[in-house]
Amino acid sequence: MNDTPIHPDTAAQLENPAYRLASLDPDFLLSKEMRGARFMLEYAKAELALERFRIRSTIIVYGSARAIEGDASLMGRFYEEARRFGRIASERGGALHAPDGERHNVIATGGGPGVMEAANRGARDAGAITIGFNITLPHEQMPNPYTTPDLTFRFHYFAMRKMHLAMRANALVVFPGGFGTLDELFEILTLVQTGKAPGAPIVLFDRAYWKSLINFDLLVEYGTISASDLDLFAYADTAEEAWEALTARGLQAREITGVAT
Repeated sequence: MNDTPIHPDTAAQLENPAYRLASLDPDFLLSKEMRGARFMLEYAKAELALERFRIRSTIIVYGSARAIEGDASLMGRFYEEARRFGRIASERGGALHAPDGERHNVIATGGGPGVMEAANRGARDAGAITIGFNITLPHEQMPNPYTTPDLTFRFHYFAMRKMHLAMRANALVVFPGGFGTLDELFEILTLVQTGKAPGAPIVLFDRAYWKSLINFDLLVEYGTISASDLDLFAYADTAEEAWEALTARGLQAREITGVAT
């Protein structure tokens, strides 16, 4: 029997933040000193979920959040082609089945609207799982409704989100987009160019857009990149061409026999 007397007036101690368990103290966990711990937690939470689904590789699809289904402009076309690509890649890439207990070439996006939504939707059309790596923004980005709920993540740190997007990337397809899309494209190009990531095939969708937007040949002319760096990517103008370009550059297809495409 514990004979230690309990003082009747301990409210001040019990209510003070110092008495909280560290793991249950939001003020402590959200302090600037715990930024490193939060960074680790953002890595671990998504990593555990991806391992639980035995996802070994992904195909990343980037592009504008402003592409709208049914829009008569080019942006509407990009939505439809991204959706078509998501279906093709899921049916042929290995996301639908795991004969070795692992899943390959699972469609992954930034989880938001536009091209991201379309690619996730195409994967859902095929009946495959699909990943959304969302980010907390000042103007809140809501997850699109086509990502697999158990694989719909939200990050505070762009750096950790980018890391998860890159870690399992077997390939990258980049549709027309703005600052965010360009940032993500050059992130992967730099990782591949410098050997920090495996030589994953990269396809830029809509040749006219990318050739008008970026004069890669000028970079070679000025000597800021090597001529061989232009071989890091290819162009495509349809979803089928994008898939063919990826496989031509080494992406291993894992198509299920009998699936209509």
